[in-house]
Amino acid sequence: MRIAVSSDMDEPVARLLVEELRGRGHEVLTHGALRPGDDPGWAVCSERAAREVAAGHADQAVVCCWTGTGASIAANKVPGVRAALCADAYTADGARRWNDANVLALSLRLTSGPLLTEILDAWFAGEPSTDAEDRESVTHVTRLDAARPAP
Repeated sequence: MRIAVSSDMDEPVARLLVEELRGRGHEVLTHGALRPGDDPGWAVCSERAAREVAAGHADQAVVCCWTGTGASIAANKVPGVRAALCADAYTADGARRWNDANVLALSLRLTSGPLLTEILDAWFAGEPSTDAEDRESVTHVTRLDAARPAP
């Protein structure tokens, strides 16, 4: 799987994230502080990673900033992206299952190495729900994207 990763800071957990994804066999496309010369602003690098997903250049993305909140907000402004801020494995599983999330947002401050592994395990094990109500909710969000005026 090809995964875009952005971080506004070159923190140990961000480097560990890239290593962990590569170790799981994924191709990683880096943005922000993880790519020399790239704009490390949380809004800019999160948008770039999210656009990789929206354009089909990446299957998923992981966006990071100090709390994860800004990164998730910026990513969710890109039509076609469903970013979820996950601080634990249960939330990551639910985001994939019920929301068909395609972008994982993480806090650089709160995510330890062991927690990162748990979150990624749950994220990659999660499959989108086939329940009609869950699918309708995701379809509704997709319609919200389509209704946005062009920038």
